[in-house]
Amino acid sequence: MNAPQARPAPVGYTLRVAGRLDAHWSPWFDGLTLTSESDGTTSLSGLVADQAHLHGLLAKIRDLGITLICVAAIDPTDTP
Repeated sequence: MNAPQARPAPVGYTLRVAGRLDAHWSPWFDGLTLTSESDGTTSLSGLVADQAHLHGLLAKIRDLGITLICVAAIDPTDTP
């Protein structure tokens, strides 16, 4: 069996959630940049150190009862 390929860290991610989150939530989401989209959703973008960090961010979204719409890996150089 082949071992999975290691991915360079940190990796950029965008998490899109339903509804609007104010910028004051950014520190709670480990400094991710929050962007209100025209369709009424919020994008949280930034560097994520590893999979454990990503799962921690997803748990925070879950714990707030926010609907998660999308998780996408992005080029880290494209993060704000």
